[in-house]
Amino acid sequence: MYYELYIDVFFVVNFTMDYILLVLVRKMLKHSGSYRRIALGALLGAFLTCLVVVSPIPYASVKFILFHGLVNVAMVITGLGIKDRLDLIKAWLLLYASGFLLGGVFQFLGQYVRIGSVFFVLAVASYYVVSGIWSLITYLARQSQYRCQVILCQGESQCQVQALIDTGNCLKDGVTGQPVSIASRKVMKELYREDSTVKIRYIPYHSIGKAEGVMPAMTLDGMYVCRRKKQWIEKPLIAVCEEEMTSDRYEVILNPDILDSLEE
Repeated sequence: MYYELYIDVFFVVNFTMDYILLVLVRKMLKHSGSYRRIALGALLGAFLTCLVVVSPIPYASVKFILFHGLVNVAMVITGLGIKDRLDLIKAWLLLYASGFLLGGVFQFLGQYVRIGSVFFVLAVASYYVVSGIWSLITYLARQSQYRCQVILCQGESQCQVQALIDTGNCLKDGVTGQPVSIASRKVMKELYREDSTVKIRYIPYHSIGKAEGVMPAMTLDGMYVCRRKKQWIEKPLIAVCEEEMTSDRYEVILNPDILDSLEE
């Protein structure tokens, strides 16, 4: 069986897809390479691909190595200017990951289009879909970094709740300089429901919409922060929020300074 290959069309198609893939990898790596350089990398990748295809190499395994080794590595180095070995491996893997996503989206969109001339429209549309998927993945990953579970401990009482690590929370005790985290009134009532001798102090604060105020604060026996592992914080100072924190399903706002002493 013989196939007729139009090398000029094959070159243009490969250049288009290689360019889109390199732009996606650039975004994933947050690389600062120019689009002009990416175009040069895509041109080299398309040229080497055509060269391997037309070369009379009898062994499919050799062509496989050339395609996935020489061609793609040369394309990444030229298009993104990556020289470090670890960064090169990462970029190479991301090239295949983005290719897998791009191919899936392209195939999904292509089933609704029967006109071959809209290839470039489909390619661009697929790029924006994959780019949006990656932005969503990045956003969710970033959000998960600032959320965790905490276990507040006071005497025999324990309370496990969702917490937000708020980089904007710079609240500190004016006397000791100790970082202050914030918990909902409901959680603190549950912890201290059997303790009538609780010592309360007041922490002044400033916030948007309110020039100044004070919050009651208590020192707990301890607190577990559950991230990659369960870590103990001795005698944390917790202020009681004046309003309920139910809008985003967390009941404790952790001061990031309280985590500095923890060993990762």
